Parts: sequence; C-alpha cells; structure tokens
Amino acid sequence: MEQWDKVFKKSEKVNHSKITFHNRYGIELVADLYEPKEKNGKLSAIAVCGPFGAVKEQASGLYAQILAERGFLTIAFDPSFTGESKGEPRYVASPDINTEDFCAAVDYLSCREDVNPEAIGILGICGWGGMALNAAAMDTRIKATVTSTMYNMSRVNANGYFDSQDNETARYELKKALNAQRTLDYKNQTYQLAGGVVDPLPEDAAWFVKDYYAYYKTERGYHKRSLNSNGGWNTTSALSFINMPILCYSSEIRSAVLMIHGEKAHSCYFSKDEFAKLKGENKELLLIPDAVHTDLYDQIDKIPFDKIEEFFRKYLA
Repeated sequence: MEQWDKVFKKSEKVNHSKITFHNRYGIELVADLYEPKEKNGKLSAIAVCGPFGAVKEQASGLYAQILAERGFLTIAFDPSFTGESKGEPRYVASPDINTEDFCAAVDYLSCREDVNPEAIGILGICGWGGMALNAAAMDTRIKATVTSTMYNMSRVNANGYFDSQDNETARYELKKALNAQRTLDYKNQTYQLAGGVVDPLPEDAAWFVKDYYAYYKTERGYHKRSLNSNGGWNTTSALSFINMPILCYSSEIRSAVLMIHGEKAHSCYFSKDEFAKLKGENKELLLIPDAVHTDLYDQIDKIPFDKIEEFFRKYLA
C-alpha cells in the first residue's frame, strides 16, 4: 500500500494515484492524480503547480485534492528538475521549460479518455502563478487560468523585491556575481544552491520571510523534497529569468483568468500590475482581506474555493 507523503490529510472523497508524462524537451514529469470517486462521462480537468520551490505534496496537492472533491479531474505535478520529476542537473528553474511544464500537463490531460479536451484549465500558485499566465498567453488549449498569490519571477530576479534594484548598475553587478558563480560551478563540476528558507530565522528577518518560515520550516508545510524547505534552487537559475522575461504577451490572453491575492501580502503588487495588463470581460482580480502571501498556500478559511469552483465551472463548461 502506498504511503501517504503529503503535508495535508488524505481525502476519502477522491481516488489518488501517481502518473507520469513528458514535456517537449523529453523530461519526464511526475504528478499526483486526483479524481472524484463518483464520476460520469468526460470531466473538466485542471493542472496545478506551485509555489515556486515547493513540491506537489504541499500546496498544489491540497488545491488539486479539494478541486477533485468538487468534481474536477486534477493533477498536481512537480516541475522539471525538482521533486520526483526527472531532469539533470537538479534544482534548475527556467522561464521556458517551466512554462512548457504546464503545456505538457495540458498535452497529457487532452489525451485522457475521461477528460473533455475542450475543458482544461490550469492553476498556478506563487511563482507558478506567473508561469501559468505565461502558458495561457501561449497555449490556446487552456480555457481558464487561476493564479493564487502570484509572483512574477522575472521581475523579482531582475529588479529585486519591490523593484528596489531596478536599475542597470544593480543588474550588472548581479549578473557579474552570477556569471562568476557559473565559472566556479563548471570548475567544481557541481552547482551551488542558493539556499531555501533561512534557518535558523534571524530576529531581524523581514515579516514575509517569517511567514515563509512558518510554512516551509515547520510541520505545517515542511517536506523533504521541497527546495524551499531545504537547499533551494541553483544560484545561477536567476540568469535566464533576468534575460528572458515571462509575461511579455499576457495582454493578448483571450481565455478566462482569475487572479487571487492576499490584500496584506508583500507580493500583492505582482498580481495588481499583471492584472492591469489583461483585457476582456472574462478577467477578474480577487483580493482576500487580511490575508498574507502564505495564507493562500493552505489556510482553507482564506482560500476562496467556492469562487475558484464557480470560475472553472463557468469557463470549462
């Protein structure tokens, strides 16, 4: 019998199994499949991923399981190079490949006999909210996209938090340091990790770092395969995000988009600014009062699942 290795409780209302699929770079991705125990005909399906540096046993799995309880077939997948998914070297993030991971999930769902290929949506949390929007700008098979507590990873890597390093000199010094690390990595035949959530937590840590610690470094969200819970991403992953920004064509997304963010989240500006670029009557921004960034990882009383279900039912009909 398979051991339950998620940070949330197993639901008795859905069937759970492991599946694999591959992206167009040939990388095999591993996902948890959640499906309603009572199902008839072809179902609407949703692929879920995130937060950035998390694994499918954390927030994405929770979202997928709850949406399966509500009648959707869902998968929560590990991105390339992380978790149980394949890809070498390990712990690499890529604006292209990670956007592709969502599209590969759509490939897989489109070919399942129990899925309606005209009713596929995606849901991205934190940094994978930005990847989800990026995928929606490219993949016309995606009929509806939800982002939760979204990060624009290109923006934060290139400009720093709150755009505090948004100038050529700061970016040049950052690129100098990252390229020096590339040389060291090649010389050492290994890849330096940037470090996950800081531990032990300094007394003067920013309040949002304390929020991350409360999730990733405690029983609430710790997982042995989670990058944020442990050693973090490869340091040099930041280079491609600086040079090849995501969301260049988000204003051209024609399919439905629901963006959800905590009103008190340090990251709320990402969703507000990206939403301002979207066009059409099928776009919505929902701000959750009194919620911070990590509240939307696992706090069921703050994650608006009724609204998410309503949105997907409307646009995946």
